[in-house]
Amino acid sequence: METAGYLAAIFIGVTLGLIGSGGSILTVPVLVYLFGIQPVPATAYSLFIVGITSMTGSISYFRKGLVDIRTAFIFGIPSVIAVFFTRAIVVPAIPDEIFSIGNHIITKSILLMLIFALLMIFASYSMIRKDKRQTTEIQRIQKFSYPLVLTEGTVVGTLTGLVGAGGGFLIIPALVHFLKIPIKSAIGTSLVIIVINSLSGFLFSLNTSVIDWKLILSISAAAITGIVMGSSISHKIDSNTLKPAFGWFTLLMGIYILVRETVL
Repeated sequence: METAGYLAAIFIGVTLGLIGSGGSILTVPVLVYLFGIQPVPATAYSLFIVGITSMTGSISYFRKGLVDIRTAFIFGIPSVIAVFFTRAIVVPAIPDEIFSIGNHIITKSILLMLIFALLMIFASYSMIRKDKRQTTEIQRIQKFSYPLVLTEGTVVGTLTGLVGAGGGFLIIPALVHFLKIPIKSAIGTSLVIIVINSLSGFLFSLNTSVIDWKLILSISAAAITGIVMGSSISHKIDSNTLKPAFGWFTLLMGIYILVRETVL
């Protein structure tokens, strides 16, 4: 199963390199189902893998001047606060056994996977739906709304801390639609925000999680290989065509997790 896990890690990186979001949402399922890691530590592992991989992917966007530093910084402040609160207080406070339905006990691990499955289904919708506003690179006047950025940053930080996903599927639409940032700059800025959130969340998890550094670094290396591959061919592939296909795949994965955790 580990071989399949490393191949999946490469796939996650390729997806991030090609469409800038969505791929990291597969990290926790890969860690849980292919590497056999329990869901709670898997969210911590995911934060490191997603953070390091996104850092690698953001380098080319920095070089091209496609990162809005001000937005990343302001977005990152409430995100990091929310990540800290979630990892340090909320996740440890969730009881190991929450409630039972007949003979089926809903544990902390099952709850996190169910939340993750619902998040995947929600994310798949944002990837499947066609959005004509993202198909052009028309430069628009940026309307910077501090309350909006702070609110979005808090929501993304909470989800990042809870389930270990980068949140690019939430960040990019917010940057494009609400702040009117061109899509390529939105992708680059999103990657930087994901780096800030994910690595902060991982640092906040060190006191509560035992880290297998050899495993986490090897998976990260596979994901980084993938993002380099994806970035190198991104100019040859239309991400607007690829994104819906990946969205359908994410939807099926979300449904699979729901069925597996509630029925099997």
